[in-house]
Amino acid sequence: MESKESQRQSHPSAKLRLPSILNDAKSPQQQIKCLRRLQSIASENATNKRCMESSGAVEFLVSFVSYYDSTAAEEPLHNEFESIKPTDEALSILYNLQLSEAALKNLMGKNGDFVVSLTRVMQRGSYESRAYAVLLLKSMLEIADPMQLISLRPELFVELIQVLYDQISQQASKATLQLLVSICPWGRNKIKAAEAGAVPVLIDLLLDSSERRACEMILTVLDAVCGCAEGRSELLRHGAGLAIVSKKILRISQVASERAVRILLSISKFCATTNVLQEMLQLGVVAKLCLVLQVDCGFKAKERAREVLKLHAGVWKNSPCIPSNLLSSYPA
Repeated sequence: MESKESQRQSHPSAKLRLPSILNDAKSPQQQIKCLRRLQSIASENATNKRCMESSGAVEFLVSFVSYYDSTAAEEPLHNEFESIKPTDEALSILYNLQLSEAALKNLMGKNGDFVVSLTRVMQRGSYESRAYAVLLLKSMLEIADPMQLISLRPELFVELIQVLYDQISQQASKATLQLLVSICPWGRNKIKAAEAGAVPVLIDLLLDSSERRACEMILTVLDAVCGCAEGRSELLRHGAGLAIVSKKILRISQVASERAVRILLSISKFCATTNVLQEMLQLGVVAKLCLVLQVDCGFKAKERAREVLKLHAGVWKNSPCIPSNLLSSYPA
């Protein structure tokens, strides 16, 4: 059996291996070989990942993404067993390196160019590349400064919504929702999300979802997007919008109920046409808000439900659409 010392000698440190690996990557075939070796080194241990950050490997990997050709599909390189796309490989390694905050800030600091490159990959890349692009973006935008978040381009929102629509993977959808939760409150981002078609996609996801965390995130993004006129208009345009938001109240969690009631408050304040108020009655939204006042569901949800009911008491208070046991809790 080999001693630990001989094992150590047979695996020279990443610091020694990396320069020659990166220097060898001249032809496309050598580049794939190099990417595979980098993947192997990164998977060995955390120390190797940090070595890769300081050796120029990150810049090498970024170059594959930055020079991704958006005008034509990337040519896969074929070997005996499989087709390999360099961008897929590079993005996979970049994400799995679990880059330090300093490295992520460096990626964000390239005048937003790398975010544009990732957006381009999301437009034309394979499902795998698009998923890794979202996961890497999430890590980057978590450490971005406010100006960088405010300056995000509309094209990025279009691609994020498309990832949700395509349901590439559970992990990609979750990362996309988390990303939208964090970026929508900044600047005009809620408008960019609404114009990218977020609302109908989120409503359709909500119709199909009963998992607590997913519902909470969808309702949180929907709440943010309904903070602008475009978002509210899209919610009302969707045949199931008001109904599914109301349905989730008291069925998922306190957080979900609070977000859903907030959405209904936005609609009640800014979109209270005769038709909308009648629809809220007929769909049982008003009755559900009365129920919120009767059960234990958190102070914020109760206060907002009370506010909605008071706003339109003149139209709703004596309606036969509200069951008498719920009508008794209608606020004075």
